[in-house]
Amino acid sequence: MERVSPGLEQLLDHHLNLVKGRRVGLITNASGILPDLTDARTALQAAGAHVVALFSPEHGLHAAAPDGTTVPSEREANGLPIYSLYGATRRPTPEMLAGLDVLLFDIQDIGARFYTYTWTMSLALEAAAEVGLSFIVLDRPNPIGGEIVEGPVLEPAYASFLGRYPLPIRHGLTIGEIARWLDGTLNLEADLTVIPMKNWRREMFFDDTGLPWVPPSPAMPWPATALVYPGTCLIEGTNLSEGRGTALPFHLVGAPWIVGRRLAGVLNRLDLPGIHFRPVVFQPAAQKWAAQRCSGVQLHVTGRRAFRPVAVGLHLLATVQALYPDEFAWRRSSEEGERPHIDLLTGTDKVRRALDGGVSVADLVASWADELDQFARVCRPYILRHGSTASSLPIVETSLTTQNSQIS
Repeated sequence: MERVSPGLEQLLDHHLNLVKGRRVGLITNASGILPDLTDARTALQAAGAHVVALFSPEHGLHAAAPDGTTVPSEREANGLPIYSLYGATRRPTPEMLAGLDVLLFDIQDIGARFYTYTWTMSLALEAAAEVGLSFIVLDRPNPIGGEIVEGPVLEPAYASFLGRYPLPIRHGLTIGEIARWLDGTLNLEADLTVIPMKNWRREMFFDDTGLPWVPPSPAMPWPATALVYPGTCLIEGTNLSEGRGTALPFHLVGAPWIVGRRLAGVLNRLDLPGIHFRPVVFQPAAQKWAAQRCSGVQLHVTGRRAFRPVAVGLHLLATVQALYPDEFAWRRSSEEGERPHIDLLTGTDKVRRALDGGVSVADLVASWADELDQFARVCRPYILRHGSTASSLPIVETSLTTQNSQIS
């Protein structure tokens, strides 16, 4: 199997004219690398691009700041500005963009709608379109594959920085395809160029790509974390620990009042495909239940092609809610006007209301089938081939087919 060549490598090998000798603003973090681990800024400068400004998303340029923490803008010792897009502003200002010839985006995405780098890209694309600045997205793999979509499609009333536009939770797109979809559906008329990968296929998981993994955020240490994240990130909307502050973020779920063996037994009897729950005891060093002994479960994915993280996350919520109705609680989001955080994560209040009303997870999952089919039809024109044979396998919920598009 040939190694995947990411958009950054393809730009340097075949499209250097787009940046050589030009004043470049680069939106990136530690995950923006070549296969030999050279970072994007160094690689671009060595190729003759004038990188005159850096822009960083949530967690900062080094992907080290804790989630939700404001990141300040700063300057390097040589005077190069590092503009934070997760501080005083989340949208590049005209002053930040002044004097640039082109704005590049190169960050590893995760494949889940509420991972905020997608929305950093969207705001930057909109800002560039408004001032007529060229915008280039250097595409990277969706680490959990590009065939399956899951979860409800975000409703406009629940837009936030966890989702600004109507994507499902597991969207099945690459960051470059999302840029094309945004430009087309929002009629931005941006000067947008997407540099596709070579040799990426939609059925690939990240460890099929041959690429090194650099954590794009502190709680995303391995590709395996990305696989469970679309489901267990929903735990953030509750008073349960999702494993932050441990060595296994998003693989552990628990609380001091849970009996892990009981919870694991009930969940395993559901016989959900591709997953086994092991009872565990853990003590988070930070965030919810910090320094307190928690009991709960660890998720062990036993078949990643059969595993459906969103459905599993909902089964977790429904089961804990049923077993511990007096202790379980939904968490409010201070950032978004004290709304239930689960509504922002799911992009609707229907999930919370259904679970509170005792609707089965199977019925809940079935309820969004039509909207996922519609989403697949809408986004299909924006899908890229990535220099490989198209894949159109009908995998359960829906399938995203490909068209002959290279640079757009």
